[in-house]
Amino acid sequence: MNAAFARQFLRFGAVGTAGFVVDTAVLYTLLAVGLGPYAGRVFSYLAAATFTWFANRHFTFTENKDPRWRSEWFRFLASNAIGGAVNYLVYSLLVTFTVTVARHPVLGVAAGSIAGLIFNFYLSRRLVFRPAQPPRP
Repeated sequence: MNAAFARQFLRFGAVGTAGFVVDTAVLYTLLAVGLGPYAGRVFSYLAAATFTWFANRHFTFTENKDPRWRSEWFRFLASNAIGGAVNYLVYSLLVTFTVTVARHPVLGVAAGSIAGLIFNFYLSRRLVFRPAQPPRP
């Protein structure tokens, strides 16, 4: 792993951490004004995903921004939804089949988060913030 890759991964993780704070803040604000936990979560996820897309676009992957930002934003939402599914799958499998994790679900949350982070980073690098391709002849 080279230094530029490591720096990019650390920035991606920092942005994700900030996104978690945005997600939580929006959710709790919406709960306080009477929106339920399920509808509130939809809006808080979209707020956090939009925040992390914007921050990754301007902080993590600055050299690979797509001028078609709407397309890039949709690719980011889709790839992160896949990473979220990986996160939940890892968590569920560990809670279901590992006694220690069933007793301490935080271990499953951590493992799922790490799996999701790695998956989301890979997809973001390859599908969302990919280097511009020269036009085909």
